[in-house]
Amino acid sequence: MVNPTLKQEITQLEADFCFALSDPTRILILYALSEKPMNVTELTNELGIPQPTTSRHLKVLRERGLVYTERQGTVITYYLADNRIIQAMDLLRTAMRARLTQQANLINKIS
Repeated sequence: MVNPTLKQEITQLEADFCFALSDPTRILILYALSEKPMNVTELTNELGIPQPTTSRHLKVLRERGLVYTERQGTVITYYLADNRIIQAMDLLRTAMRARLTQQANLINKIS
């Protein structure tokens, strides 16, 4: 039987992180913020997406606690809340690359 604490943590993980990471643009925003804090205009220029789209994604990330803000006058700067998020995504990317390499090797053996 699954440990109740594990089950509760997984449910919370899905609600908070998995939803926030379910969009490639939000992941790109997190990677951009891991390089340096930025405001909406800087992120919009960095990613080449419309400003309203950037703001909408930042709202989701902020609500889930993955980014935080600091106001300096009229400028709101966004920061990555925890670098371990990037470490976790890098780990997932490594696992994905390994799986893709394995699939490519299987296809080459068949061909």
